[in-house]
Amino acid sequence: MQILIKKAVQGDVEAFLELMNRNSLAMYKVARAILNNDDNAADAIQDTILTCFEKIHTLKKQEYFKTWLIRILINKCNSILRHYQKTNLPGELPETMRQDQSLAEFEFKEMLNLVDEKYRLILIFYYLEGFKISEIAELLEMNENTVKTRLTRAREQIRSAYLEK
Repeated sequence: MQILIKKAVQGDVEAFLELMNRNSLAMYKVARAILNNDDNAADAIQDTILTCFEKIHTLKKQEYFKTWLIRILINKCNSILRHYQKTNLPGELPETMRQDQSLAEFEFKEMLNLVDEKYRLILIFYYLEGFKISEIAELLEMNENTVKTRLTRAREQIRSAYLEK
């Protein structure tokens, strides 16, 4: 992976495309969790890829490539949210339903819906993407203790919701 990053920073388009391909699922999960809409997630990912391509030469530490990429994606998603908040009622994004949703995907989304919105990204970063608490704190521009607290509270909300059923 480090070799690909180095080549991409040096201007190798094939290496850059391979990096985007390897990170596409992670980008989708993050964008989908923030935007709750496949079309908007695709737009955010497309904008992220373009920005990364234009700015990859500014990457200072190659070991933080994924963190850098996800931070750009979060900013793009937030931009889309701001756009919709101006045109729609707050929090109402148009939702497109997919008929081919797997049971595991459905259950995971249902679990995410059990927790407050501010905890969802932290759960995705920690459990699905395997980010460390320090990396999550950097991505979300939060204190590490805040991330730990939110992770704990998210677990408590899920536990409570399942005990009520």
